[in-house]
Parts: sequence; structure tokens; C-alpha cells
Amino acid sequence: MSTVSSNCYLTRLYTIVRRLSTNGFHPPPAIASRVLAVDVRRSSTLPFLHLEEREDWRRWRGLAYARTDIGGAYRLNPEDHTWTPLLEFVDDERWNWWGVDALATDPVDPNRVYLATGMYTNSWDPNNGQILISADRGNTWNSTKLPFKVGGNMPGRGINNILYFGARSGNGLWKSIDYGASWTNVTQFPSVGTYIPVPGDSNDYNTDIVGISWVTFDETSGQSGQPTPRIFVGVANKGSDNIFVSEDGGNTSPHRDLGSAVPGQNNAFLPHKGVLSPVEQSLYLSYSDGAGPYDGGFGALYKYDITSKTWTDITPVSGDDLYFGFGGVAVDLQRPGTVMVAALNSWWPEGQIFRSTDGGASWSTIWSWGNWPHLNKHYSYSNSRAPWLGVNHVETEAGILQVGWMMEALVIDPFDSNHWLYGTGATIYGGHDLLEWDSKHNVTLESLADGVEETAILGLISPPSGPQLLSAVGDLGGFVHHSLSEAPAEGFKNPTWATSSDIDYAGKRPNIIVRVGTGDSSSGKQVAISSDSGTTWQEHYGAADNVSGGKIAISAEGDTILWRTSGNGVLVSRHMGSFTRVTSLPSSAAIASDKLENNIFYAAAGSSFYVSTDHGTTFVQRGSLGDSESPFQVAVNTNQTGDIWVSTDKGLFHSTDSGESFTQIEGITQAWSVSLGAPAASEDYPTIFVAANIDGIAYFRSDDAGVTWARINDEGRGFGTPSANCLVADSRVHGRVYIGTNGRGIFYGDLVAA
Repeated sequence: MSTVSSNCYLTRLYTIVRRLSTNGFHPPPAIASRVLAVDVRRSSTLPFLHLEEREDWRRWRGLAYARTDIGGAYRLNPEDHTWTPLLEFVDDERWNWWGVDALATDPVDPNRVYLATGMYTNSWDPNNGQILISADRGNTWNSTKLPFKVGGNMPGRGINNILYFGARSGNGLWKSIDYGASWTNVTQFPSVGTYIPVPGDSNDYNTDIVGISWVTFDETSGQSGQPTPRIFVGVANKGSDNIFVSEDGGNTSPHRDLGSAVPGQNNAFLPHKGVLSPVEQSLYLSYSDGAGPYDGGFGALYKYDITSKTWTDITPVSGDDLYFGFGGVAVDLQRPGTVMVAALNSWWPEGQIFRSTDGGASWSTIWSWGNWPHLNKHYSYSNSRAPWLGVNHVETEAGILQVGWMMEALVIDPFDSNHWLYGTGATIYGGHDLLEWDSKHNVTLESLADGVEETAILGLISPPSGPQLLSAVGDLGGFVHHSLSEAPAEGFKNPTWATSSDIDYAGKRPNIIVRVGTGDSSSGKQVAISSDSGTTWQEHYGAADNVSGGKIAISAEGDTILWRTSGNGVLVSRHMGSFTRVTSLPSSAAIASDKLENNIFYAAAGSSFYVSTDHGTTFVQRGSLGDSESPFQVAVNTNQTGDIWVSTDKGLFHSTDSGESFTQIEGITQAWSVSLGAPAASEDYPTIFVAANIDGIAYFRSDDAGVTWARINDEGRGFGTPSANCLVADSRVHGRVYIGTNGRGIFYGDLVAA
């Protein structure tokens, strides 16, 4: 009989937490724990950074917030320049809360912060969005459900008691007058947006209306203690008005000024940012011809004088030098007239940032052309906090992107003109000597993402020898983690892929590693082999061009590879030969190799289990998995051939006879990732870890072959949805488990003595 033992949890205290995590969603009382993390220090698309700027908030100087597309939100700790994640509690039920589409702080109360969350507005996410409300700088949150979807990971995601929220999908402008507790649609606002990135896009990602891009309050209008009367709103329209202004606080009376188009505006592009320079009484606006974050081949930068109601085109470059749109804009509140703007995407020869100290009349750049093909880079470069980003020095050759890409977020500290930050598609860059741009035309550029872990982990292995952990990662390829507390020195390379979808090791020769990528022929064959635990790699030339993705398994001796591709069925290769189709397996099968017997592979599809004893060439149907419809993972006991665990949509199944028969584990109604690791000192059988539904979705451990289970995560650490996560037990350290999340990197935890 399977039971969940609460007293086991109390006597064997176990937590999985990030090194910098101290906050949660009204978490239970703190328990004794070791605070551990797998350190990468990476942010994916980081569309927004905010530094608090009120003069009477000087005690909060350096306080900043960052929102991400799939990894939640963060708060900067000014004392040590690290970042604290604010949404660690997010679990399966609230998984889309990690998609943060908008962030706002209260201009009166520095403790209040608001997030608009939701992952997708298309069919990929069935849930409506929500506004998250915190009165303690993100330590705890309340939520208000919205009647429509929010898209933190959709195209265009870069673009006090009274709040406004500009929505996507044609849902218009929304207003709250009670600190975000309730919302009403400002139905009289003149535009809900018309721009669709790719109408008719077959994968349903680019077919939604981007909607309202930004809302900017003119804090110089009106009187203290009263609603700000002048409000600017940018809308994703091309070919029609896209900048609107209200002079009466967006009053909802039908006959009041609810928002009129600003005369003389540029409507050829989409307005990405609108940033106020209060002393200048000016609004700086960046434009691009695409919604971002990947596109943008043309754009402009404009300055709007609020007093004279006149526009000035201050685009830093023109002609052949203008081949990108503009994203992040920042003004220096200590030095009126100082403005910076980032090229949204300058993919070649390098990302570009511009700076002006005279209100846009003249500009200087973070790099300029030298002798072809080299650039004069006006910065020193340090990647010491995230060495995998590249070489720890300035690289001058054209085509090497050190400055960055997808640069929608750019801020200057309102209290410190030397401190600046900007977000890229890989990290948060910035420095603390920005004024030297003007005096020396050279600044320090460094990764400042300590504490930010925004990666999608697609596969994990923990071999019995060599490195304790290797990862397959979206957008970054993957890493060998020689240390769990320091960021990796480099990622997988030669071949270098943007994304690795899976990774495996040979059971009897664990130095042999295989990984699979998701690219096409432009990035080489999408299977790679290493014989030195991931230090060096070679392409598997038996893989066909443009076949990629999916899951992969390698035989115990490392001479056979079984590959469930993303669109070409299940394939097998022996001795680095060409891959051939395995016709005896469904294309959706979950696959695994036996770690002791070189000729044996396992698979599961629907309610059926399959075994191959001829090196994966043919599979024979064996035992039944009950009424399962969707097997998730096949996990093997690395010390015993034929001892198999299978997780499915109907629970967890166990076989001790090579899949001839299965026992369904009682009490588990759904299961996702499952893994076997080092046994307890008093046990011979491996410890089992599983993400499962046992009277609720959570993560569990069993030291007695699945008879009893202890929950290992608390309400403050949810890890998002388990269906998108991966999990692997450490084969050498009892009680250690690694959880790879879809947006928050890798967590790991160890047993802690009571």
C-alpha cells in the first residue's frame, strides 16, 4: 500500500530552494534547510527593468524590479547587487504566473508593486491572466483575475490606488481605482490596437493583436495628492494613430477627454517605449517596424515637447546605418537632456547603444567601426559572474555579439548617474561608471544578473562518475555543471545549437554522452556525441539533415542511439551509422535504455509497454500500463536490468520482470518525471523521486520502493507545472534531486538532518 507520510517529512527535513530565495506566496513557517542552487545566471528575454525614482524615496535608492517572459519577476538588492526572485511559489495550478507581461510600482507607496501575468494569449494557454498585487515589495502577493488572457511570452512583450493596464488581443485599456483589487474596461478609449505580427501564422504564435504597448503618466501635471491628469498611451498600430493623450486623468465620463491622438505623430512604426523627462517636459519615444523581440529592421526615435506640442525626429543614425528598430529608452533624471536608446535587434555586426547629453541633438555609440573587420568597442568587458557568456575580454571582430540583442529594457538609476542596467536575450548587463562614457568614451560592461535564473531546462542527467550534472537547455544549448554553486565556464559547443532538447549517458561507460538539438541543417547535424563527459563533442554524421528535436537514449556501452524525433518517428543508429526508422514503435513513444545490458531498450506508448533486445532495431509489445493514454517517462534501475518505472497520465507503474507485468502504485493518480538515485544507507533499493499527484500535485521521495512517500517541496516553492519540467536523482548522493523548470532554471536540494 502506498501512503504519504507527513511525519517522515518532519523527521527528514527536505527542501529544494534557490540560493537567493527568501520569499513566497504567504509561505508556511520557515523550516530548517540548506539553501542550494545550480548557478547559471541567465535571463532569457528581459523586456522591462524599473528603478524607483521618487526624490522622497532616497532610502530606497537602487531598488529595482525586472520582469521576464517565462521566469517571473525579480527585485534588485542594492546592498550586494543581487536579484531576488519574487514568484518562487508558482506551482502547477498557477504555472502561467511566470509569464509577466507588465510591471508597475506605486509612485506614492514604495512598498506596492503590481504584475500582469499570463503566458500566452493563443491556444497554448487556456487560462485567463491576472493582476498580482503586493504591498511589501513582492514578499507576498494577492491576485485579481482578469476576464481575458495575458501574454508574457507573446510577440511584443517588450512593448497609487489608480492603475491602468493596457491589454493585448483587442481587450483595450483597463483601470483600477482600488489598488488593483478590481478592474473596469475604459470602453471610451479610442484604440485597442490593430497590429498582428504574422496574420495566418500556422503555429498560432504570431496571430494575436499586440494591443496597447505602454502607459506613461506625466508626473509634472496636476497637484500632489490628486490623480495625474496627463496620461500618454502608446498603441501597437501601424498606418494609423498610435500615441494618445488624456488631460483629465482618463476620466470615464462620456463627454470628458478620454484620450485623443497626439497631432503630428509618426504612425509608420510601432511605439515601443514612451519615457518622460520631467525637467525637459518631454517624452522620448522609440519605434520599430516590428513588435519584437526578434524582429525589427527599421525604426526611429522621437522627442515630443509637451509644452509646445511639437515633435522632433532625433533618430541617432540614418541611411545605410539604420537597419534596425529601437527598443529600450532611458533618461538621466539627475542630468536633464541625457538620454540613451538601444537598437532593438542589431544582429550584425554587433548590438548598439546610443547616448546623447543634449536632448538628442548629437549622439555617441558604444562601438564604432575600426579597420575592417574590427570594431572600436568603447567599453571594457567582464563576464566573471557568468563566464559561459563568452570570453572575459572585449572581442573586436565584427559578428560577435557582446553588447546584446533583443534589448527592450534600459534604465539609468535616478539617484546615481553612474549606475545603469539593460536587458538582453541572454542576461542583464550594465555597470557603475556610466559617466565615463562622456568623459572617456569608455565604460565597464558586465553581467549583473546574479540571482536571475531564467532558463528552460529540457533534460538533465546525473551520471555515476564524472560531472554530477549535465543539462540540456532551451536557447543556450546546455552545460556541464562542474560546480553547483558557480556558473558554468562555457556551454556545449562544436556543434553549437541554440537549444538541446534532451541528453543521456551510457550506463556502463558514463563518460559517453549524447545530446539532441532542435535546429536545422544550418547548425549541423542535430545529434552529437561526447566521449569525455561533455568536454568535447562531435556531430553524428549518420543523422539526416533537418531531422531534430525529441528525446534520445544511448545503450549501456554507448554504441547504439535510439532517437524519438519531433516529427520523423523513432530512429535508431548503431556504431555511428545512419539512422533508420523503427517501424515497431509509435512515433510518440517514451524511450529509455537499460543501463547494464547493451542490447536492451524500453519504450511506452498509450497503455502499452515495449522492449527491444536487438539494440533497438525491433520492439515487442509486453505488459500493460492499465488505462494510461500518455506515458511521460520511462526510468530504469541502473543496478538491476528489467527493473522499470513508468510515469503516465494515470499514475506510476513498476515492473521487475522487464516489462512483462506492471504494478500500479496506489494513491498516485498522475505522474510526470520520475528518477531513481542513490539509496539510503539502510536500504538496498534506490531512492525514487517523482513529480506526481498524490492528494495534490507536488514532488515526492520514497526510500522504500514506492510503499510510502514524503513530499519534498513546500507551498513556497512550486517549480511551475511538472508537465513542462524534468527531474533527475543524483546517483551518488542519497536524497539529492535536481529539478529543471520551464523558466526558472535548475533547483536542487539535499536532505537535512532534523
